[in-house]
Amino acid sequence: MAKYHNKKTVIDGITFDSKAEALYYEQLKQLKENKQIKDFELQPRFLLQEAFKKNGKTFRKIEYIADFKVTNLDDSVEIIDIKGVETEAFKLKKKLFERKYLYKLTLLTYVKKYGGWIELDEYSRLKKAGKKAKG
Repeated sequence: MAKYHNKKTVIDGITFDSKAEALYYEQLKQLKENKQIKDFELQPRFLLQEAFKKNGKTFRKIEYIADFKVTNLDDSVEIIDIKGVETEAFKLKKKLFERKYLYKLTLLTYVKKYGGWIELDEYSRLKKAGKKAKG
């Protein structure tokens, strides 16, 4: 088991951090085969802050490594991250990414109850609404 109860999954010799990430990879392969997207890339890296030195101390660069970079048929690019929850560290990286890059960043989670892939913000909203209805 990896962090946050994810189970590493291997497909096509590639190790994914979770079953959901592997499932999305398979979906992207089908979309590409069916010519519904141009291409996709695994683990694209984005520099959020360069390394620097201050008072004799070296500070390492800060990078954000997304799960997927998808190039659509119209050449637009979307960055996809498969998440169950947004950690505080991720929220900070997301904010830095949004400031520096023009790409659309989409956070997805897989929930059978809601028909499969759903944006994480929408899933959180639906969970809250469900709790209010019960409470």
